[in-house]
Amino acid sequence: MRRYRGALASAAVICCLLFMGLVVQAAPANTDETSVLAEYEDYYDRFMSIENRGGIAGGGFRVVEDQIFPLDPDNEDSILMVPAFDGKYNRLALFIVDVDGRILYRTEQLETNYCVRGRMRQPVQSLAAVSFQDLNRDGRMDIILITACVNESGSYAGETYKVGDVLFQNQTGNGFYRDYRISEKINRFGMNKSADSIAAFVRDGDSTEFLYTATTLQELLRNRFRVISEQCYLRTFGKLGKLQVTPGTYRIADYDIFMIYLVNEQGDIVSVLQPMGEYDNLYALKGVTCRDIDGDGLKDIVILARYSYEGEGGELLVESDYRIYYQRTGGFEPDTEIRDTYRCSDEDTMEILVEKARAYWGWQSTND
Repeated sequence: MRRYRGALASAAVICCLLFMGLVVQAAPANTDETSVLAEYEDYYDRFMSIENRGGIAGGGFRVVEDQIFPLDPDNEDSILMVPAFDGKYNRLALFIVDVDGRILYRTEQLETNYCVRGRMRQPVQSLAAVSFQDLNRDGRMDIILITACVNESGSYAGETYKVGDVLFQNQTGNGFYRDYRISEKINRFGMNKSADSIAAFVRDGDSTEFLYTATTLQELLRNRFRVISEQCYLRTFGKLGKLQVTPGTYRIADYDIFMIYLVNEQGDIVSVLQPMGEYDNLYALKGVTCRDIDGDGLKDIVILARYSYEGEGGELLVESDYRIYYQRTGGFEPDTEIRDTYRCSDEDTMEILVEKARAYWGWQSTND
């Protein structure tokens, strides 16, 4: 019977492996479906064969000892959440165990296990945050998970990004279930930076989705997008015409999400820039300028700002960073080279950045 259940689970998961979208556009390996299915069946049998808490490590999983928490901190006999990473595939599993170490519930059906579709091995991962909150207001503690992932290869190799997930506690009190639609929106629209931002979306109904789907400036303002008026400019961008460079923020939980929109004279959004990347919060906008950076005669956009984020020890860190967007025929293209060569400091000004960026492209101008 267990083998039959495992086969059913394997079939379901292989569909997820092959068809679920990427959290980050990593380059998936070319993997034969039959091979992936065989790998998953072996992995799933090993996962299901673990009989108690003491057998997790022997099953090939590394227990994250400092992230084991009781679901009810006020109850000495509370059941525990025990997270563990599979040593071979970097896949995260959760075990819910009682005080005697008996496994009451287990799952490896988690958003972080599908960062790269069609492949068993996932990016190197660590647990960035765990939080227990009643998100659907049914009186039961739900689980918020955030993992920090680093791709081992591809265009984004070495860059850390976060993956958020929510598990809702069911009526039995020992089991949990996921709504993949919620998890997909959390990650697709950048609400995975902290447990507070996930709770604001799932529990309170706040959402950053409109930042990515709005078609007009009026729609942004209607949803409480705050324009940073002192850095708002009207500029002519060649064949793109006259556009208003409109930077601003939307506040969710305690975080200011920073975006820049290029809006035409009719109020329609023609391009969206996301300069804050994987940072948590806009700390201060130091400047936005529209100047030719790569020497092609077209105005490019440079953004210099200070951002805050949570360090590994939970401390608040603040860092200066910049982004460059090159004007192209159909819109704007983010720089993928200069930031790897030059990382700015708190002392850098916009003039210094423009000078260094132009030097990278081998030219300079005194006529801006």
